[in-house]
Amino acid sequence: MNEDRGTALRASEATVRRIEHKGQLLAIIIPAGCRTTGVTFLTDNDSPLQVGMMHRQTAWIIPPHLHINEPRTVEKTQEALFIREGRLRVDIYDEIGVYLESHVLAAGDIILLAGGGHGFEVLEEADFLEIKTGPYVEGRDKRHIVPAAKR
Repeated sequence: MNEDRGTALRASEATVRRIEHKGQLLAIIIPAGCRTTGVTFLTDNDSPLQVGMMHRQTAWIIPPHLHINEPRTVEKTQEALFIREGRLRVDIYDEIGVYLESHVLAAGDIILLAGGGHGFEVLEEADFLEIKTGPYVEGRDKRHIVPAAKR
């Protein structure tokens, strides 16, 4: 979590889980009950997909603004899933397809998939949103892996 960009998450609530392997961020899981005070960005400034949590009081104003065209080079697709209903298991793999760990996601949870590989199994009929960097390049945007046996 980039502490320079926000305030701490409330200790009494569910906490954000960062999944890292060999110094590389693979995923961030934000449980449904996780809350913040003020603004807390969970990604670093150089992350292709910025994820921040915000809590503001009634009548707080964010002035109208535009995002200026700024050329960027994005070398890797990142995606975030917001689980609206149901449950699914996410399996996390390293960059060469070695299984690392699994987590069950439920309604209200969010996961940022930032690196490595991943796969899913729907445990209860699920409805979820996927948000990812684009544009999507058919045939070049992903490679399927054949995972080794889970450890």
